[in-house]
Amino acid sequence: MAVQRFYVERRWSDMAVHNGTVYLAGQVSEDRTQDITGQTREVLGHIDRLLAEANSDKSLILTCQIYIADMKYFGEMNQVWDEWVPAGNAPPRATVQALLADPAMLIEIVVTAAQRDR
Repeated sequence: MAVQRFYVERRWSDMAVHNGTVYLAGQVSEDRTQDITGQTREVLGHIDRLLAEANSDKSLILTCQIYIADMKYFGEMNQVWDEWVPAGNAPPRATVQALLADPAMLIEIVVTAAQRDR
């Protein structure tokens, strides 16, 4: 079965789809002047857009890894997350503090999701 790759750069693709599973690269905010709330909302918007393009959505997320620059942002990030995640469909998730690639980057989120039945 073929692997489909989307938005391919030299070092990574933003998304790959294989055998009904959608794999997203770490999604980050483009506007890094925002606080953790703004960056989280923007990142979740990127995830929504990519999943829709792959015939999926946030209710089909199988697993999620969240990387935040400082655990002091945990509560604010969770507030945005809780508003976004569909009731009854919270995926398995891990959240860790990490030194991200750009000091202005406050959050990076990686998800794996199932595609909708065709």
